[in-house]
Amino acid sequence: MKSFADLEAIRQKTLDKVNLRREHEGTRIVVGMATCGIAAGARPVMLAFLDEVSKRNLLDVTVAQTGCIGMCRLEPIVEISVPGQDKVTYVKVAPEMVPRIVQEHVVNHNPVDEYTIGAAE
Repeated sequence: MKSFADLEAIRQKTLDKVNLRREHEGTRIVVGMATCGIAAGARPVMLAFLDEVSKRNLLDVTVAQTGCIGMCRLEPIVEISVPGQDKVTYVKVAPEMVPRIVQEHVVNHNPVDEYTIGAAE
């Protein structure tokens, strides 16, 4: 850090990340972060969602975490709620699946069926 402008840039970048996790009326991405989810790899999945949403500058999207969703064998679990649509539950999510989920579901409103709970059963 060499100047006040550098400090302000760091501050703004941090605020942008925090704002991704605030409540609002847009699309909501919730990652199960209970012990079972974390053990199955939920933390890198959540970071991948935060990164993808930030890269695409999706201002109407919230990324949040929750505790146990109740299906430990299917972790990491991600629930996506788009206003006006049914909630979709993705299971066994890996970080490399995130760009496709964001592009097809969050941006284009077409859930990726093969990643959903219905396909896993």
